[in-house]
Parts: sequence; structure tokens; C-alpha cells
Amino acid sequence: MLMFYLGLAIIGTIVPYAAFIPWLLENGVDITQFFIEAIANPISIFAWLDVIIAAVALLGFIVHDGEKNQVKWRFVAIAGTLSVGVSCGLPLYLYLREKQRCVKSI
Repeated sequence: MLMFYLGLAIIGTIVPYAAFIPWLLENGVDITQFFIEAIANPISIFAWLDVIIAAVALLGFIVHDGEKNQVKWRFVAIAGTLSVGVSCGLPLYLYLREKQRCVKSI
């Protein structure tokens, strides 16, 4: 499972940024334009709200579960969630948690 989670964390970073970087190169760091395009229609609003709620739930889970299980480096998964998204943060946290479990069982 370690390699599965790590692979998903890497893919979950590359795929979203593969869509975002061309937009960034075209528009620069134009926050106003970003939000205009992000809420351009009801389906994009739906998608953003879904992602935001999932990210908040994930952050709560990382904080609670990470503290309970003393997962080292959990802040990296929080940073991944905030800088990339759930597609990076969730598999990264699961990787960190699984890695720690494997080390403890040895």
C-alpha cells in the first residue's frame, strides 16, 4: 500500500498542476480572473464547493487522526492539501500513516 499511496500523491500533484500551470502562464497570478473563471457557471461552483468541503474534512481528519496516532510529518499532508488539494493531501497522509505503521511493526 505504501507505493500505491505514494504514487497517488505524486499523480494527485502532477495532474491538477498540469491543468493549472498553462492557465497560470497565460494569465499570470491574476486572483480576480481566477475567481471569475472558477465560479463561471453552476457546475464549476458545484465542483469548487465539493472540493472545499472535502478539503476541510480532510484537514480535520489529518489533525485529529495524526495527533491520535502520532503521525510524524503530518504537516506535510496539510501543506499538500492547502497548496495542491485533496488529490495530493489525502494519499500523502495515508502514505505517511501507513509508513509509520510499517516501521512500528518491524
